[in-house]
Amino acid sequence: MRVFVTGSTGFIGSAVVQELIGAGHQVLGLTRSDAGAEALAHSGAQAHRGDIYDLDSLRSGAAQTDAVIHLAFNHDFSKFQENCETDRRVIEALGSVLEGSDRPLIVTSGTAIAISEPGVPSKENDPILSSKVMPRALSEEAADSFAARGVRVIIVRLPQVHNTEKQGLVTHAIQIAREKGVSAYVGDGQNRWPAAHRLDVARLYRLALEKGTPATYHAVAEEGISVKEIAEVIGKGLTVPVVSLTPEEAQGHFGWLAMFVGRDRPASSTQTRTALGWEPTGPGMIEDLKNMRYA
Repeated sequence: MRVFVTGSTGFIGSAVVQELIGAGHQVLGLTRSDAGAEALAHSGAQAHRGDIYDLDSLRSGAAQTDAVIHLAFNHDFSKFQENCETDRRVIEALGSVLEGSDRPLIVTSGTAIAISEPGVPSKENDPILSSKVMPRALSEEAADSFAARGVRVIIVRLPQVHNTEKQGLVTHAIQIAREKGVSAYVGDGQNRWPAAHRLDVARLYRLALEKGTPATYHAVAEEGISVKEIAEVIGKGLTVPVVSLTPEEAQGHFGWLAMFVGRDRPASSTQTRTALGWEPTGPGMIEDLKNMRYA
């Protein structure tokens, strides 16, 4: 299968490209730079020049392929609402090309938008927060609008995706701990974040492409790791104190990250594992955090 991948040179996207090529697929990867084109060529993929703000380049890439995996997203959280609106426009551009063809459109979202009972891991078929409450939901709303228009819409929701170099939102927590000289959590720190290793996530995208039906899948290897445990490993790695903050103190300490750091958002992948035969094998987040270089 020939697959158009946005975000193809990113942290997760580069692993997805390698996974797809290793399984015999052809990849057309979106890139805006010479360095990105060189990296794609080195991996065995073909480069397609453009970016998420050039909708014509997105339509052109989708028109040349059998399926689309959309991974690109601007992670500047100081412009979160704006970036979510951009993602909506990207999905609408991609979907407009695939309309009526039954070609797969795999869209990336986050596990945190699913609504579950307090303390209960969210499931793939749980309802989601409105985009008025959680702007990231714009991505799923845009994708769902094409489901009845002949597009095979598949949603992949991500937790904190990690290896020993990056760990999703935890990477920002590490940076803040390094700058502030303390590793912090909110309250008792027992709120949980789900996680999965980068290579396990890449494999899930391939399985969703090859075996997935129109559905939502959770790329979750660990349902929930306490933020306190994460903070303690960071504190040990940086050799800084570990402290508890009140929600009010967290605002000043964490900045934009405060909107996430105190939330309990465990997530399940039971339905995903059953449907796709996906079994994560990579290291857990705590193991990766212990083995990363903090110097």
